Amino acid sequence: MHTRLLPLLIVLMAAVLLALGVPLAVSLAGAQQQKVIVDRIDDTARFAALAQFVTEPTDPVAGDVNERQETLGRELRSYYEVYGIKAGVFYLNDSPMAHAPADWFLPRTGEVRDAFQEALLSRRSHDPEQVWPWQRRTLVVASPVIRDGDVAAVVVTDSPTGQMRSRILQGWLLIAAGEAAAMLLAVGAALRLTGWVLRPVRVLDATTHDIATGRLKSRVAVAGGPPELRRLARSFNEMADHVENVLEQQRAFVADASHQLRNPLSALLLRIELLALELPEGNEEIASVQAEGKRLAQVLDDLLGLALAEHSEPQLQVTDVGALAAERVAAWAPTAEAKGVRLVGTCPPTTAWADPVALSSALDAVIDNAVKFTPADGAVEVSVTSGRDTSSVVVTDSGPGLTDEELTRVGDRFWRSGRHQNVNGSGLGLSISRALLTASGGSITYGHHTPHGLRVTVTVPRDGSDAGQDPPQGLTDR
Repeated sequence: MHTRLLPLLIVLMAAVLLALGVPLAVSLAGAQQQKVIVDRIDDTARFAALAQFVTEPTDPVAGDVNERQETLGRELRSYYEVYGIKAGVFYLNDSPMAHAPADWFLPRTGEVRDAFQEALLSRRSHDPEQVWPWQRRTLVVASPVIRDGDVAAVVVTDSPTGQMRSRILQGWLLIAAGEAAAMLLAVGAALRLTGWVLRPVRVLDATTHDIATGRLKSRVAVAGGPPELRRLARSFNEMADHVENVLEQQRAFVADASHQLRNPLSALLLRIELLALELPEGNEEIASVQAEGKRLAQVLDDLLGLALAEHSEPQLQVTDVGALAAERVAAWAPTAEAKGVRLVGTCPPTTAWADPVALSSALDAVIDNAVKFTPADGAVEVSVTSGRDTSSVVVTDSGPGLTDEELTRVGDRFWRSGRHQNVNGSGLGLSISRALLTASGGSITYGHHTPHGLRVTVTVPRDGSDAGQDPPQGLTDR
């Protein structure tokens, strides 16, 4: 969510800054150009005032000297030398009254000609189009010289725009620097804002995962974040407390019921034994009652074991999974041999972060099932493998296996395949194994074994992060 929310905020803030910066840059360029145009208008007005009193052109051949015209010429030359701006006063027939530089005349086309023609209509030329920093254009301003109500001449200035464009570019750079600084501040604020908003969400997600994986004591710290998320955290904690209380009551009921039923059931089985002594030996009915009683006792034992497995805290430690698996294979070898099943193990040394008792109990249940459902002359193989993050014990058998539909239900409480109802068992062994493994961050999965049979994989983490514990020191393969 952080990677989706942060870019969205950054894009929105960048759009806002652009929406403010672009008009500001355009306004700055317009203000700089307008300042230059106003200066040129003032200059042309001054030159027009001087040219207004120049009556006739100078006639050098006759030796006639027009002092006002000479004064106008000196002003224009000084103006050009100081500012580098071309300026001239031209009669209606395009001949110059005075101009600087000396080789500058009215062109036949272009902006200068257009401004001159517009000034002939007794008004100042319109403002030139905006000049941008990347355009090498000039600014042309023309003003009429009015004498006795008529246009006698036109003052024209043709200004270079290098300095103006430099000032505009410098202003734009300052705006860009301000925009960049504002963007950095906005990104920092967005990071703080998204962190402040999403930190409670991440904590809530991690706590939900912990509870989903069996760590029911996990709670959300109600601190920081928006008020709505703090209320959500408090509501979540209340819900988790209620769920934990309900589960504790359920476990306590199962444990108490299992424990309380054992004594009456033991007494009942004892009475059945006494009754069997008074009946003829080999009575099928009494044998059936005894078998059902023993099965019920086994169910009660498994129920109590399941309740204890779900309630107890795992004792996690660095465990040699290979040695533990080899030990369980050796323990079940006599049972497998008595049934005619070949039980083999490939158990190289590898370490993991697990509860040895819980892992042993889970392997006992899995190997027991594999031996139980494997026919005589079949084989059960136990192999230990290790990866980067987990270690696994894979148990395969050559029994009838399960269908795809049955694989989705295997491990459910009291569930047994309809094809195996005549085999002793309560349907709780694999449920107990799953509860023990889940509490320590492990898992148990089921699949098909080729060409036939069942493949059970018991996986435990190699460090304590998956089990909610601090990673052990020196956890490496040996």
